[in-house]
Amino acid sequence: MAQDKQGLYYRYSHTRNMTISLSLLEEKINYKFKNKDLLREALTHKSYINEKPSWDLPHNERLEFLGDAVLELVTTEELFKRYPDFPEGKLTPIRSALVNYQMLAEVGKDIGLEKYIFMSRGESKDRGRARDVILANAMEAVIGSLYLDGHYKPVKDFINKFVMCKLENVMKNELYKDSKSLLQEIIQEKLRLTPTYKVLSESGPDHKKKFVIGVYFGDKIIAKGTGFSKQEAEVDAAKSALEQSE
Repeated sequence: MAQDKQGLYYRYSHTRNMTISLSLLEEKINYKFKNKDLLREALTHKSYINEKPSWDLPHNERLEFLGDAVLELVTTEELFKRYPDFPEGKLTPIRSALVNYQMLAEVGKDIGLEKYIFMSRGESKDRGRARDVILANAMEAVIGSLYLDGHYKPVKDFINKFVMCKLENVMKNELYKDSKSLLQEIIQEKLRLTPTYKVLSESGPDHKKKFVIGVYFGDKIIAKGTGFSKQEAEVDAAKSALEQSE
């Protein structure tokens, strides 16, 4: 009985502390959730449920799926309004620079999101790219939860405040010109051909799959890149090819 009471007290204390912590996050993003469970779900990494199967909420991948679409819609609308003379071909890479995982991880760090994510002890030890991917995915899930809880205006306000504020830096430093674009410009000018990319290998579980991709000039492999998505690995391969050509 004493052990049951102790366990009950721990669960009560843990829930109470978690609620207090999430209220601090709500203050940071300037939005109070009507359904607190939506925010908790957005912050629940799959690994946490694997470690704590009694957790009362699903992991955040469905909210991440929704948030990705909402984020793309809002940024597209904003860019469409701000740059009325830009063609689609120029708006697309600008949007990509604003919503890629590196930028979303940076936004997550800006609002201190990492300390609120529920993840396993093993995942919490990851650093570098793996941690940034978790953080970026949680950002998309939070955006999805904002949309469900408050609909379009709150989520648009959030994206404008925390994501679109990065636009000036993207434009000033031409961050929309990623390594793939730069490599293509150089190689088309020098060799009159377009670099191609092929998957060399993939490994790891579905939620954390790692790709190795080669970049080719014709039939010749020039460099390799790794990443947690094919796009990310292609960009890494292009970056390596650019470094070799310097």
